[in-house]
Amino acid sequence: MAGARRPTAPPGAAADADADAADSGSATGTALLAVRAAEGDEDAFAVLVQRHAPALIRLAARLLGTSAEAEDAVQEAFLSAWRRLPEFHGQASFGTWMYRIVTNRCLNVLRARRPTAPLEAAGQVPAAEHTTSPARIAEARDAVRELRDALDLLSAEQRACWVLRELDGRSYEFIAGAVGISQEAVRARVFRARRCLTQALGAWR
Repeated sequence: MAGARRPTAPPGAAADADADAADSGSATGTALLAVRAAEGDEDAFAVLVQRHAPALIRLAARLLGTSAEAEDAVQEAFLSAWRRLPEFHGQASFGTWMYRIVTNRCLNVLRARRPTAPLEAAGQVPAAEHTTSPARIAEARDAVRELRDALDLLSAEQRACWVLRELDGRSYEFIAGAVGISQEAVRARVFRARRCLTQALGAWR
């Protein structure tokens, strides 16, 4: 109908769909590749790795803070997925399944060490006016230090929930499945992470 308004997707739905985008399409789509890989087709699995690795590495880098750790985590996740492919029955898309495996792999790494996160994961600190002023530079350094301290206080689950929600734009339902907790718990962890970061930034805003 002309002029009819299209229904809008709930927040996070579009981002969730991105993980599944490669699963639709031709007969050589991701779903068929996953079936072939489960039957032992290494070439099919290689295509899956090539297709999904970039997004998974970005996610792992945001969670772990370093590209080296991110690449290791994703490589280990793909090795685990290869061994577990016979268990993959297509209840979720392959992309969503891999997102959960990588998230859990990163959570294990985070739980094994003191939580840290790269400053860029929280977004760049807004540039102050007259950045060449020594006072402004000192103020910006203090803000960065406070932000780093706040990020260090986040638990592994808080950081995972915050990254998936704030940086990846995932729905609470998706995050709950990836992290393995209830949607209510996801909301609580995102709220606490936001509050922690807001308190850290409040002194210099």
